[in-house]
Amino acid sequence: MVKTESLYANFITQRESDHTRRFLTPVTHKNAHLIDSNNQKYINFSSNDYLGLSQHPALIQRSQEWVGQYGAGSAASRLVTGNIAPFEAIEDKIAQFKSKEAALIMVSGFQANSSILPALFDTKALGAEPLVFSDKLNHASMHLGCAAAGIKQIRFRHNDAAHLGELLEKHKDNEAPKFILTESVYSMDGDIAPIDEISALSKKYDCLFICDEAHATGVLGKSGSGIAYKADIVIGTFSKAFGSFGAYVACSQTIKDYLINKCSGLIYATALPPSVLGSIDAALDFVATMDEERNQLQNTAQYFRDQITKIGFDCGASQTQIVPLIIGSSDEALKLAAQLKNAGFWATAIRPPTVPKGSARIRFAFSAAHTQEDVQNLLESLSNFQIKKAA
Repeated sequence: MVKTESLYANFITQRESDHTRRFLTPVTHKNAHLIDSNNQKYINFSSNDYLGLSQHPALIQRSQEWVGQYGAGSAASRLVTGNIAPFEAIEDKIAQFKSKEAALIMVSGFQANSSILPALFDTKALGAEPLVFSDKLNHASMHLGCAAAGIKQIRFRHNDAAHLGELLEKHKDNEAPKFILTESVYSMDGDIAPIDEISALSKKYDCLFICDEAHATGVLGKSGSGIAYKADIVIGTFSKAFGSFGAYVACSQTIKDYLINKCSGLIYATALPPSVLGSIDAALDFVATMDEERNQLQNTAQYFRDQITKIGFDCGASQTQIVPLIIGSSDEALKLAAQLKNAGFWATAIRPPTVPKGSARIRFAFSAAHTQEDVQNLLESLSNFQIKKAA
C-alpha cells in the first residue's frame, strides 16, 4: 500500500472506532414494503418509496414499452442526440403539476442540486457575488452546490423564519443578488419548513426563493403536487414518492433557458434512459389520483408518532412520513438497528456526519404499502427494546 492510500485506510479505521463506518449490503426488493437480504425477509422501514409505486405494474410496463420503442439508452447528453421525444412531453406534465411555466429533467436529485446551484450563483452571470441565505440543515447536495459556486452561505437557524428575517434585514442595503435556499420537508427530521413566511420574506427583500421538494412531491399538497408552489424555483426527484429515478427543476422559461446554457449537470451528463422516462411518465399519471394513499400514509405516520412518544422515544419535530427516533450515540443507534433487524425489520441507523454529532437515529420512512399489522409489530419490538433497556 502506497503512503497516500494508507491515509484512506486510517480514515476507515477512525470511522470504525467512532461507530460511523458505512457498508453496502445487497438486498432484493420483493414488493413495495418487503426486502430480502441473505435469504432473510424484512419489513422495509427505510425506503423512500412513499406511495409504493416502485413495484407498480403500470410503471414497469411503460418502462418496458419505452425500452422497446426507444432503446436501452439515450446514447448522449440532451444537447447532442440524447434529447429523445418523450422529454418535452414529460417536462410539460411536470410544469403543469408544479404550477410553473417550465420544467427541466435532470439525472438525479443530488446531481441536480450540486450543478443547478453553481449555475444560478455564477458571479459572471450575476455581475456580483450573490448573498445566499441557507437553512442550516439543508441537504448535503445543496451545501455541495454552494461550495462548488465558491460562495459562503449565510445560514439561518433551522426552520427559523424570524432569524432569516433578521439576517435579511442586516443585509438589506447590499445590492448583490439575493437567494433563499431551503427544503420543504427535511429528510432526516421529517419536519416542514415555514414556506409561507419564507416566501413573504423573499418578496419583501427581493430574493429568489429556491426550494428542494424531494420529500414532499407526491406526498403533500393538492394532488401530491407539493407545498412549495410559492417558491420561484422548485427542485425535486422522481426517486422517492414517484418510485422511479431522476430529478427535475420547475421554474420560469427564462431560468430553464439559462440552465440549458449554463448548468453542467445538464450539458455534460448523458440523458436519462428511455426505461426511466417511461416509469416517470406513468408515475405522473398516477400520483395525482392517489389521495387515499396519501391520507393513509400520513395517518400511519401520525399514529406511529403518537404511540412511540408514549413508549418514551424522541421523534423530534416530525410532521410527515419521515419519523426519526433520535437515540444520541452512534453505538446505541447501531444496537437498536441490529435488534430491529433480528426482529424482522429493516430500519437503518443514521449517524454523523449525515446528522449532527450526538443525534444519531433510526430514520423510519413510512409507505402507503405498510399495513397496520406492520406498524403494530414494529411498535411492539420498540416497546420491548425500551423494557430491556430500563431493566
